[in-house]
Amino acid sequence: MMFHLRNLKSAVAALLLTAGSALAQADDGRLDDLFAALQRADGTDAQQIAGKIISEWSKSGSPAMDLLLERGRAALDAGETHEAIGHFTALIDHAPGFAEAYNARATAYFQEGQFGPALADLQQTLALNPRHFGALTGLAVILMDLGADEAALEAWREVEELYPSSPQVEAVVPQLERSVEGRTL
Repeated sequence: MMFHLRNLKSAVAALLLTAGSALAQADDGRLDDLFAALQRADGTDAQQIAGKIISEWSKSGSPAMDLLLERGRAALDAGETHEAIGHFTALIDHAPGFAEAYNARATAYFQEGQFGPALADLQQTLALNPRHFGALTGLAVILMDLGADEAALEAWREVEELYPSSPQVEAVVPQLERSVEGRTL
């Protein structure tokens, strides 16, 4: 177990470095504007902006690929994770540069309890889209489930940089900070 945690820490560190160093890369102007607005927004305004960002990420540029994403998400929503993984895998096969396909499949793998493949897909998502706060959130959740609270806190802080008023960050970060860093007297 110690060997696996050591390897996990190295992998997570490399993943966070990759994500962090690539944050400065520009996406298209619409996403840049949405991320700038997300930095200033709070509450429902921030959630709406985050939804618009996710909507932009969900556009592959191909109606056929968008349909595969939609079908995979519908299967996932229906609890048919194996079918969802099939749709997302087909999507990845046809559009290997589409980050949202990897993120969606990571979600399906997570729901199946397959943390290794989920982590691999999250890594690919972040390599393609370093500002993907959803993938970083997924990474943080998996790390917490694995008991790697320090690495999870790092991932949550990356989410916080991108989406400061994320309800999940606001709920989890203070608790993890107390767990990892202890209480100040």
